[in-house]
Amino acid sequence: MPEQTPETHVIDFRAAEQLLEARDPRGAVKLLDSVIAAHPENTAARLLRARAFFAAAQLRPAELEFQIVLEREPDNAFAHFALARTLQRANRPDEALRHFRLAAALDPRPDYVEAARFDAP
Repeated sequence: MPEQTPETHVIDFRAAEQLLEARDPRGAVKLLDSVIAAHPENTAARLLRARAFFAAAQLRPAELEFQIVLEREPDNAFAHFALARTLQRANRPDEALRHFRLAAALDPRPDYVEAARFDAP
């Protein structure tokens, strides 16, 4: 296997983005594993891997990755929204609602506000 360099990690990250877009989340996860092993602090790579786990219906790994992102970026509205969707899919609606509401409070996009159900009890 060729030596991994910062350049190959960038290439792998971009390729993982394309794989996720092409609906190959498992392929994206494989590429991102080496990127994150070399750069565990890379929040963008973790967020992309979380999205790939979600797309592959690997909810627990997705949840853990989204939580790591939110530990580092508590004001990341997208990460709150995506974590909420993950929790919703895992049939944990109360936890999901909390993150939907945080996402909407941080970024009042219509889809975030709708999911937050501020008008519901």
